Amino acid sequence: MSCKENSRLEWFKTIGTRLLALLTGTVILCASPIAQCVEHARMDRSRLNIGAYTLRETSRTEQHIRDIAECGINFMVCVPDDRAMLDLFQKYGIGAVVTGTLPGWWGSDGRNAGKLREINPMEKYLAAAQEFQDHPAIWGIDIGDEPSARDFPYYGEIFQCVQEKFPNQFPYINLYPMYASVSENDATQTVNQLGTPTYLEHIEKYCENVPSDYICYDYYLYHAGVERHYENLRIVSNACRRTGRSLWIVLQVNSWDKDKWISLNQLRFQANSSLAFGAENIIWACYSRAWWHNQVLTDEGEKTQQYDKLKQVNAEIHALGDEYMRYRNVSTHFLGFLQNSETLVKLQDTPIMENFSTDVFADLKSDQAYGIIVGQMESRTDDGSSALFICAADDPMDEHPTQFPVTFRCDGFHVTAIGAPLEQNPDGSYTLTMTSCGGALVVAKP
Repeated sequence: MSCKENSRLEWFKTIGTRLLALLTGTVILCASPIAQCVEHARMDRSRLNIGAYTLRETSRTEQHIRDIAECGINFMVCVPDDRAMLDLFQKYGIGAVVTGTLPGWWGSDGRNAGKLREINPMEKYLAAAQEFQDHPAIWGIDIGDEPSARDFPYYGEIFQCVQEKFPNQFPYINLYPMYASVSENDATQTVNQLGTPTYLEHIEKYCENVPSDYICYDYYLYHAGVERHYENLRIVSNACRRTGRSLWIVLQVNSWDKDKWISLNQLRFQANSSLAFGAENIIWACYSRAWWHNQVLTDEGEKTQQYDKLKQVNAEIHALGDEYMRYRNVSTHFLGFLQNSETLVKLQDTPIMENFSTDVFADLKSDQAYGIIVGQMESRTDDGSSALFICAADDPMDEHPTQFPVTFRCDGFHVTAIGAPLEQNPDGSYTLTMTSCGGALVVAKP
């Protein structure tokens, strides 16, 4: 979900004003997007970036912008072309993905599927380009949210147009999660939001038609469930590996239920499970109110309890980010889950393993009662090093947090870990002490 419901008003108020440009310069589908596309990008794609959605007008003072930077947020999404705000963003090193400069589009319930070319002809985008005045804080331009696959061919044309006309910014497009509706739904939901019979086909059609070097989608786990979160990650991460794209994901810091607040561990689990599948951009919804409840800030711009939680989780992500981005995810595996394997029964082609080995790491395993997600990672520079990202997935609902050991062997390498204590045992094996919902990056260097 991008700028839905209430924030749509701001979107349509600002449509037709200025155009924001595009960051990935000449984005071509490249085998290594970071290596080939970062040179002309304002967003430093060589680092693990953290974003957040929306910033209301009451929250655009210098103190508010300083708070965003101190919270560990690198860029804001779904913000208007507010020059005073952008000047402060530049001062504090924050990027903006601006909404309202180009014609807006939101898939909503799917009733407008296939009508994008008719409603927003190319002339509108070209006219907006002529109105645009650049700003160093503008990293990206929002070109739409949750479109139907029926509009992907035209989105491919829009994407290329924005790349050509706005060489300093990247076109930003966010996709539906897999719980969006399909044509097989019953009479209570007959409109097909995805535009395809399955979510897998939806992602395949996107890759066929839209020349982005990333796939971004939103998934709100504490509204839609854990098992589909895994399946959604599996489908999108597989597509990213196959096409050489970067995985971006929008997660929830706010709540569907106004009486519940997302906990610190629940924030951790969303981020760390995504990193185990190779996510390179984590985007939180919502910093200010746009949809749902219990955001990081109130409507008056006051911090809620979510601010300190988000700041802590973002700091943990940044602490391992530099080392994490030296590697790329090549596969993801599930280990353990004996006591809570029911959360995985809906996954396809994803067996639960007792242990896991690579050419570098051997016999990695967790107590069967404590499930872990293991992302296998290879060096981007082929320097002989390898890494694993491990997410403690034993307690995603944060109901009974604990600590448990993960053991493995790694002979002939220098082994370090970020995010969890690591000890070498007398027999030469290693023990990593994981905390529920936590994440750890284990690196082995020659």
